[in-house]
Amino acid sequence: MGRPPVFAPRSAARRLPSLGAAGPRAARESVPRYCDGMTRERRLRLALGLNLVIVAVQVVAGLVANSLSLLADAGHNLTDVAAVVVSLMAVRMAGRPATAHRSFGWHRSTILAAQANAAALLVVTGVIIFEAIGRLRDPEPVESVVVIVVAGLGLGANVLAAVFLHEGGAGHDLNMRSAMLHMVSDASASAGVLLAAVVMTVVDGAYWLDPAASIVISVFIAWQAVRLLGETADVLLESTPSGLDPEELTEAMAAVAGVESVHDLHVWSLSSEVRALAAHLVIDGHPTLEEAQAVGNRVKHELAEHFGIAHATLELECEACATEADPCLDPAAVAALSRHPHGH
Repeated sequence: MGRPPVFAPRSAARRLPSLGAAGPRAARESVPRYCDGMTRERRLRLALGLNLVIVAVQVVAGLVANSLSLLADAGHNLTDVAAVVVSLMAVRMAGRPATAHRSFGWHRSTILAAQANAAALLVVTGVIIFEAIGRLRDPEPVESVVVIVVAGLGLGANVLAAVFLHEGGAGHDLNMRSAMLHMVSDASASAGVLLAAVVMTVVDGAYWLDPAASIVISVFIAWQAVRLLGETADVLLESTPSGLDPEELTEAMAAVAGVESVHDLHVWSLSSEVRALAAHLVIDGHPTLEEAQAVGNRVKHELAEHFGIAHATLELECEACATEADPCLDPAAVAALSRHPHGH
């Protein structure tokens, strides 16, 4: 196996070279591929085209029928056009190769797009609720038949757009989810407008139903947007990804043959689907460089196979590090570490 390498002591530990995954390339290869043969970009383009048609029809019909609800729904759909454009740009940016300046590529662009879309939803729902409260005080008659036809068309088109953007199974990209949430919100709004128009056609003077339905729908949409904002914030703050338990990760890595213990473990997300990990492994005995690398490769395979972690950076040691504060856990340790460097 060759001659064992000479280790230079560092504190109480002796280290082998760090092992990293294939970086952004491994991350890109880990992103799920969908068997429907339709890429995310193509689905976003289809949703964009549908929404442009919806906006044009609703504006014309709203002016003809003197329907404020249809014009408001057209404005809501217009924000969806902007949201889909943002999501489409983010998908294209995420596909760009990594550079020296952005070594992890553009994966976070989808998270920023999702956050922007969620914030836009909160603004739009706030405007709709404000307008609905005004209309509750002073309901106005509308051409119900025109509203029923156009709202029905809008409902069908938004449902179809949401189906295009929906990702089942392994698909849980926050960017696509935010775009789909816009479609679902518009479908819900169209359904509310349609139901209110039907009732107003049958029951004379029930014009208050239109704004009342808008308020209920807007509250539900706002709640979903707040949840989405929380999830994007977790990614940007590099929180432990949902569904991953650090203790379970540590146990699984320590169970790999040749690993004595694991410490200084950090796991986070580059995007909704690309996870990364950094950890220190204490290797059994005093292996050669080749043997240590084989252990590191087994650990990386375990992480990719069972936890979906695309990028793993492992620092291999023959003895555990001295008890030094981790700057990620204790910011006060930064000053001390500037005098006694501790690599990650």
